[in-house]
Amino acid sequence: MLHEKESLSHIINLSNEIASVKDIDMLLEKVLTIARQFVNADAGSIYIKEDNRLRFNYTQNETMQKKLPSGQKLIYSTFSIPINSESIAGYAAGCGEMLNIPDVYFLPYDVPYFFNKEYDEITKYRTKSMLTCPLKNYRDEVIGVLQLINAKDSNDDIIPFSRENEPYVMHFANSAAAAIERAQMTRAIILRMIKMAELRDPKETGAHVNRVASYSVEIYEKWAQQRSISITEIDKNKDILRMAAMLHDVGKVAISDTILKKPAKLDPDEYEIMKQHTLLGSRLFTDKYSEFDDASAIVSLNHHERWDGNGYPGYVNPLTGLPIVGYGSNKGAAVGKKGAEIPLLGRIVAIADVYDALCSKRVYKESWDEGRVLETLKSESGKQFDPEIVDAFFLSLNMIKAIAHRYPE
Repeated sequence: MLHEKESLSHIINLSNEIASVKDIDMLLEKVLTIARQFVNADAGSIYIKEDNRLRFNYTQNETMQKKLPSGQKLIYSTFSIPINSESIAGYAAGCGEMLNIPDVYFLPYDVPYFFNKEYDEITKYRTKSMLTCPLKNYRDEVIGVLQLINAKDSNDDIIPFSRENEPYVMHFANSAAAAIERAQMTRAIILRMIKMAELRDPKETGAHVNRVASYSVEIYEKWAQQRSISITEIDKNKDILRMAAMLHDVGKVAISDTILKKPAKLDPDEYEIMKQHTLLGSRLFTDKYSEFDDASAIVSLNHHERWDGNGYPGYVNPLTGLPIVGYGSNKGAAVGKKGAEIPLLGRIVAIADVYDALCSKRVYKESWDEGRVLETLKSESGKQFDPEIVDAFFLSLNMIKAIAHRYPE
């Protein structure tokens, strides 16, 4: 009985831990990590329900991860499967029941679902035990599926998942479902703000902001790991940065259509007006109720500053647009922030935004080829961009390329 009380207390604490994560991508990573650790699973995946299909959103595999060079992440493709009785995840979602399978290669003859061996054949990974749990909200509706793979004993041998752990995993899955719905609502609100900007600026699409935000998180994580920043601090900052980076250009909603939709490069006067979007965006977060508001104001205001001090808007009061007294001026204009004077989040989003812009087609330019883009970023190290952030960008390049494919226009 004591063991049961300890397990229940532990799973409640873990449920409380995920409740603090706000961004949906960061949350899915956290949910899967915690669930795997609780049952000592080697691998796992999360599917999220979209209409009548399950979208493969996130995966982890400790065995495959150990085969990669130090510091690299497992790269995977997203896909979707129908909710029906053919697949294990689809069946669990359809019937709303947990499936605990000792060996997926030896399923009972009378079950309707089957195991797709294609992934195992490609990767040479052997899937054996599998615990598949529907994620149900408070209305008892399935919103996704948590799938845990290959439970391990103390010797790292693969064993079946314990039947005793099933109620605890189900309890955690229900808590995760509630947290996922809250995070989805937060993401939906942010994307609605982006859609408002998109009505004004065709370049400001959901795909663009998701790419920039995802690039920024990868760059930050690599930068932070090299400085031995704790995992707890990294996860907290990733959660905040992911959402804030999506809103880096939200201030464009207040810029004239004649400028935003001009099918050519802007003239100097138009460019001066366009530059105001940094101030206008930061003003949306003047009333700061959370760290997310603070981060969003920082990113909006600083993502066009340059490492060499030639960026904008510089040292200005965001509310008035006037230069801040004590920082001098350049013929009446504000002095640009330089080097480490630029907040870290602004320096990170700066390179993520430029990379995506150069890789994307615009009305006034074609997309650049990858070689030209990367050479440009290298040449701007110490000029437009923080050299350390440039290094972190290139260390993250494989993941950045995978993200680009995940969020196509």
